Amino acid sequence: MSQTLVTTGNIEAAIERAGGVVPLMRDTDFPAFIFPIEAEFTNWRSEEHAWRDAVALMDLSQHMTNLFVDGPDAAAVLNGLAVNSFAGFRPGIAKQMVAVNDDGYVIGDGILFYLGEDSFDLVGQHSLIDWVRYNIEQSPLDVRYRLDGNALVRDGDPELYRYQLQGPKALALMEALTGAPVPPVKFFHMADFVIEGRNVRALRHGMVGQPGFELFGPWDDAATIREAILDVGEQFGVQPVGARAYGSTPLEAGWIPTPVPAIFGDDMAAYRQWLPSSRVGSLGGSYLSAAIEDYYMTPSELGYGRHVKFDHDFIGREALESGRTVSSRRKVTLIWNADDIAEAHRSHLQPGTPWKWIEFPKARYSYHQYDSVLVGDELVGISTDAGILVNDSVFVSLATVDEGVAAEGTKVEVLWGEDPVSRKPQVEPHRQLRIRATVAPAPLNDFARTTYRDR
Repeated sequence: MSQTLVTTGNIEAAIERAGGVVPLMRDTDFPAFIFPIEAEFTNWRSEEHAWRDAVALMDLSQHMTNLFVDGPDAAAVLNGLAVNSFAGFRPGIAKQMVAVNDDGYVIGDGILFYLGEDSFDLVGQHSLIDWVRYNIEQSPLDVRYRLDGNALVRDGDPELYRYQLQGPKALALMEALTGAPVPPVKFFHMADFVIEGRNVRALRHGMVGQPGFELFGPWDDAATIREAILDVGEQFGVQPVGARAYGSTPLEAGWIPTPVPAIFGDDMAAYRQWLPSSRVGSLGGSYLSAAIEDYYMTPSELGYGRHVKFDHDFIGREALESGRTVSSRRKVTLIWNADDIAEAHRSHLQPGTPWKWIEFPKARYSYHQYDSVLVGDELVGISTDAGILVNDSVFVSLATVDEGVAAEGTKVEVLWGEDPVSRKPQVEPHRQLRIRATVAPAPLNDFARTTYRDR
């Protein structure tokens, strides 16, 4: 993967060459998150409908990174990096692990599977996984890790397949696959099944706020399990989901996937010297500040406040417990005005410089998407992931906005496009457009926000 400013060396050296973190990230050729699977198996509209109406098969095997952590001190090291409590955490359970820096700003999050005694699998993106790897290497405790990178950096096949079955018919499909009633597995708990003579582990989980399981096991079994799902699932309307539709799952789930990691303070220079320059993600959107700290987010504004527990020592505890890191913003969904979106598209069929292109189904064009949310000329928040939700017939973004404008129905505007236009090759010459938007809850879907979340 080529970059305009990032070539070799570590992130710290790349920052020096670029003259700062923000200039480096604004002009870096690093695309929005890539899912290295078929773009569409049918069409992305039908594939999005499947997880609301029937059952969707999502393949996470290639784009996710696995960090296998083990050793007598594995739990202690991981808990020292997590805002989460490990009280009651035991084999057979998973949790969403969230890590912050010393000032209480989010570095990253991922799903931590407690596989067995002193054995864990941290699954997610590199922001959190790199931070955990670095701290394990620095630790004198008895803990080890093994990294299985995603398909963009890995040679050969992954160690594990990882398939998600999501939708109202997912449980019926599981029962047909296993030939037995599905046991009452609690949310984020694991169970063991046998499918086509293969042992399968399953996490009760969902990426789109719908019922489902995440199945995983050795890669040698991947084709057999997938074929069984498709064969048995035909009667339930199973639909494989391609990369285009899968990119919309964070919008359905109300999850902001890639906030800028809070790793650029003076106290983390050694970490940046350890990180390869290829880890710098691109930064795009209308929001522009010279201070990278202005792009950081807190656990509370990302909706992670419920994960923060002060029953253990962890990096960032003092800042969070003292209230030093306080955000007045809250996560919401913004429903974009359809006429304004049509106007942006119409400009590409007329002479002159058009408004910034709005891609369907996802309009995110940088790894870290940050667009200004305005009331008049006042900045009231940041809009991030954006795209169309076919099931609700709306175009939305996930945003963090000031409490004063966070009430459902509040009218705001999203400033779409860059000024000045960055040198990222993903960004064409364009004009900025103020798009009207209405504040709504996150997640937008009632079931995902209430029944599903309550579990």
